[in-house]
Amino acid sequence: MLSIRKIGVIGRTYRHLNRYRQILGVLFKYGFGDLLERLKIEQYIEVGLQMISRKRAGRVERLTRPQRLRIAFEELGPTYIKLGQVLSTRPDLIPVDFIHELAKLQDKVPPVPFSQIRRVIETEFKTTPEKLFEHLEETPQASASIGQVHRAVLKDGEAVAVKIQRPRIRKIIEVDLEIMLHLATLAERHIEEFSLHRPVKIVEEFARTLEKEMDYKIEATNMERIAGQSLDNLYIYIPKLFREVTTSRVLTAEFVEGIKISDIDQLEAAGLDRKLIATRGATLVLNQVFNHGFFHADPHPGNIFVLPDNVICLIDFGMVGMVDRRTREDFVELLDSVVHKNEVRAAQVLLKLTEWEKQPDMRIFERAVADFIGRNLYQPLKEIEIGKLLQQLLETATRFRLRILPDIFLMLKAFTAVEGVGRMLDPEFDMIAAATPFIKEVKLARFKPERMAGDFIDLVSKLLLFLHQFPKDLLELTGLIRQQKLTLRIEHKGLDTMLAAHHQISNRISFSIVIAALIIGSALIVISKTPPLVYGISLIGIIGFFAAAIMGIWLLVAILRKGKL
Repeated sequence: MLSIRKIGVIGRTYRHLNRYRQILGVLFKYGFGDLLERLKIEQYIEVGLQMISRKRAGRVERLTRPQRLRIAFEELGPTYIKLGQVLSTRPDLIPVDFIHELAKLQDKVPPVPFSQIRRVIETEFKTTPEKLFEHLEETPQASASIGQVHRAVLKDGEAVAVKIQRPRIRKIIEVDLEIMLHLATLAERHIEEFSLHRPVKIVEEFARTLEKEMDYKIEATNMERIAGQSLDNLYIYIPKLFREVTTSRVLTAEFVEGIKISDIDQLEAAGLDRKLIATRGATLVLNQVFNHGFFHADPHPGNIFVLPDNVICLIDFGMVGMVDRRTREDFVELLDSVVHKNEVRAAQVLLKLTEWEKQPDMRIFERAVADFIGRNLYQPLKEIEIGKLLQQLLETATRFRLRILPDIFLMLKAFTAVEGVGRMLDPEFDMIAAATPFIKEVKLARFKPERMAGDFIDLVSKLLLFLHQFPKDLLELTGLIRQQKLTLRIEHKGLDTMLAAHHQISNRISFSIVIAALIIGSALIVISKTPPLVYGISLIGIIGFFAAAIMGIWLLVAILRKGKL
């Protein structure tokens, strides 16, 4: 497991100081100095902070804030590139304009020397690469932030691609995560608008996501699962996985010679059918989403190859998404209500597909959905771009502080990517037409006899469980009441203002009673001429009147300050 600890101990703070200084320097460089000053970071990391340059180049000034953040993440290296990529799939955490920009992050870094890669293989398999492979190329085919891919040949002659994790990458990421957690803690403590997004929770979630991505066994399982879903489709090919040469840090799969789906010239030269490829690519992802609920969540052109006979080949299964049956049905209902211009139903279903702290005003929300439908749906369906449609729907939800769940957003992102690839191959490609059979199938599936029977049995079983459990719970509740162990917790909300006003009124009344008592008491003392006397007047009475006058003026000033008598 990734080990991240809060920076609070001096030893760890100073141990990370060089990296901390580097991170702060890059953030200052790209115009985030105002944010760092609000974090009051000088109170926690003082040594060397004055050495950090706070100057910005003129070119940077002309960039938008999202663009500057993307460039800063690229400069900061693997952990921050991955953070940006993860955040680009989380509209529940960051604004939409940042999502678009962070999605452009390129995960390409210089490769590490082969000698280091060799040591990783030897550590993982307790043997040399020569005993595992007939041949292993020293020059990598691709190099990313966490691992790099080398072409190899197994002992049986099978050509394979070996993805090997970079040495010491875990340690590098752990240091960055500790610093990131410290910055998130300061943001939550000092910046009110950031605290609403719970930055500490974001970092902790990010650490869990990275942990999964750094375990190649999980990617291997994803690969096998999607391959199992595609057994009946002859036009889909998933590379073969070699489990015996796969560990948590090394993944070995069949090396596939194909044409990148974005290479139009090579597709044309090979005599492949671009329209058919576009249709098959869309059908592949739609089938994964609507029929299986488990899908490749990053189907960009770099992860899709075309083989002879227009066969589609997917690679890189590090990012997948899952949507359950109910979510798929709700999503289909949303699309159906939008297409049929039923804004009331569309608003209700959109609420079911999102999370929120406070439900929006339904009249205003329905008007916003109606406006969205009016801007997009009054045109021929084949002219509608589902990517733009879903994007504007996302912006509408974000405006009302509705949080789209990560897997639903991954699904929308996959649809958008597939539509983009489809239109690149075939300008006439219609994503809605491709999706229509799947949408109909999901709608009709609810009324299949076996599905209705299954739902009825599920309902009856839940009812029987309730009838079986409810008397026990009732008896247990009665027992707690008899033993006087039942605790009823009542929490008042929204009463703070009223209670504060009540306390203020009570204090003023009490103050007034004390003043009145002082005046009356002092008057009685003066009349009774209680000694000592000054010019025949009781000194104690004079002091009482004087104290009452001061308290009366004090009370009057307090009332006038509030602006209300």
